[in-house]
Amino acid sequence: MSRENEHLQLLGKETQYANNYDPSLLETFQNQHPDNDYWVQFNCPEFTTLCPITGQPDFAEIKILYMPGERMVESKSLKLYLFSFRNHGDFHEDCVNTIMKDLVRLMNPKYIEVLGLFLPRGGISIYPYANYGRLGTKYEEMARQRLMNHGFQKGE
Repeated sequence: MSRENEHLQLLGKETQYANNYDPSLLETFQNQHPDNDYWVQFNCPEFTTLCPITGQPDFAEIKILYMPGERMVESKSLKLYLFSFRNHGDFHEDCVNTIMKDLVRLMNPKYIEVLGLFLPRGGISIYPYANYGRLGTKYEEMARQRLMNHGFQKGE
């Protein structure tokens, strides 16, 4: 299948950065291997957002790991979406859950998890983790198991 039929709007164009959180930036393309179970991982080591109380910047690495279904997220649109949090005020846990829910709505993946490795501020670092498995499938059980066995160590 030719990629020209995907109607991607951002890839290969001049980059315009959003001033605030904007899930409409996300774009998808057709998964060429929807019958295979395989992992796709994105790491965004330069994620920033603002504390909703103080307005101070918070810095993190966001890790997204998913098993695609029929659609996959296009990487440039994901980058622009993640960068749209730069002037957005939200708690760390809210950012991670918002990212996961936006990607579930966008792609309907078989399975997805999002981990935020936030740098310390005030002497404490926060590592929120959220996951989702497609309801009524083996991936729903996988999500439950991975959540119950999620570790406390950085990156685990």
